[in-house]
Amino acid sequence: MGILMAGIDHSIAPIDIRTVFSFTKKNMAEALEHLKQIRGIEGCVLISTCNRMELYLSTGDEFASDIFELLCELRNLPESLYGKYRPYFRFREEREAVHHLFRLSGGLESRILGDDQIVTQVKDALSFAREHYAADHVLETLFRQAITAAKKVKTYDELSPSDQSVVRTAIRTLKEEGYTFEGKKIMVIGNGVMGKLAATQFQQQGADVTVTVRQYRSGVVEIPKNCSRIDYGRRMELFGKCDYVLSATVSPNYTLTKELVAECRKEQAAECTSEPEAICSEPMSGQDTSVASNIEKKKPVVLIDLAVPRDIEPAVAELDGVRLYDIDCFREEAVSEAQKKAIADAEACFAEQMEDFFAWYECVDVIPKIQEIKELAAIDLENRLTKKLRALPMAEEEKAALRGDIEAAAERSMNKLLFGLRDNVSKAAFRECVEGLEEVYHDTEHENHE
Repeated sequence: MGILMAGIDHSIAPIDIRTVFSFTKKNMAEALEHLKQIRGIEGCVLISTCNRMELYLSTGDEFASDIFELLCELRNLPESLYGKYRPYFRFREEREAVHHLFRLSGGLESRILGDDQIVTQVKDALSFAREHYAADHVLETLFRQAITAAKKVKTYDELSPSDQSVVRTAIRTLKEEGYTFEGKKIMVIGNGVMGKLAATQFQQQGADVTVTVRQYRSGVVEIPKNCSRIDYGRRMELFGKCDYVLSATVSPNYTLTKELVAECRKEQAAECTSEPEAICSEPMSGQDTSVASNIEKKKPVVLIDLAVPRDIEPAVAELDGVRLYDIDCFREEAVSEAQKKAIADAEACFAEQMEDFFAWYECVDVIPKIQEIKELAAIDLENRLTKKLRALPMAEEEKAALRGDIEAAAERSMNKLLFGLRDNVSKAAFRECVEGLEEVYHDTEHENHE
């Protein structure tokens, strides 16, 4: 029995490497189904976000596979590339894996310290594994305790201020570079969690925000308050009027390519040449009004790509008047003294919660034995009470109620006995006690049958 974890290290792995090991929901479902069939894997949970991919396994003694190679197989990578990707991975076992999950859930492992989205992402990963019957009782318990601890440390103001997310950090970074948003036109491609957050935040900055929506979605598609909408297929019609375009989807394909952007800017420049007063400032005598010249004069556009895999083709940055930022451009490096103290407090909280988990985990293999002892004890008690209860001058309904009360009290006493032993003697002594009780009640059962 063991807990294993393998994950790509976002602190050293660039986007293109992280993209290789990024999983869509469909990919995750297929991966979990495949992993469940592997000998020795009792449970599995897969976390895949913009910045990370981590696989957690609960394994039995017969597990003999290489977790990294399993991930490479899931991504259909040839063995010749294993050596290229392995240096970007980190591998952890038992306490180290558990400690990492607690830190991860609490935002201590995020690019942005105290990231307020990660605990939801961890919770969603557990729910997804549960839906596909992939999370066993060990991972269920581990993840639930990590999530509980993370919610507790989220109350530490210095660790988790209310504005911690990559979108808010992007806005702050762009402002520091001199960009403004008041009155500017912004298109947000994507109406998922990240897209909605981005649209809301830019709208609160005073921008005129339009969100793309997909036609194929059935029902009413909600967009953030005070934002406009445009069909995704018409996004390039709006592109040329925008000061900023942010893309945050889970699409496996580019939402913006170099070809699309170049063609759009070329068409705008052509319009500028034919109608200079409508599009550009009026040309002075002798001024070049060619298409090529007007492409250079066209107002610059800032593209922000917050997706992994990438939404915007990197080659777009080669075009004149285009500035491209990706998710790796937005991170927090400095840690204040107050934050350092909050981190220490969080670690103390995690340590306490981890001990609770390991107190349970290190005895998890004897739980079936404990349950069996309780059942045998109940049978023994019932056999001993039967004759006594029959002789009582009570109605049958009263006898049944009394029998139920006695059995419930006996179960509580047995729980107190067994778990009191667990908390007050060594693990080895506790195991000996369980084995002894198991033998006693098996002998009692045998005597009753005779």
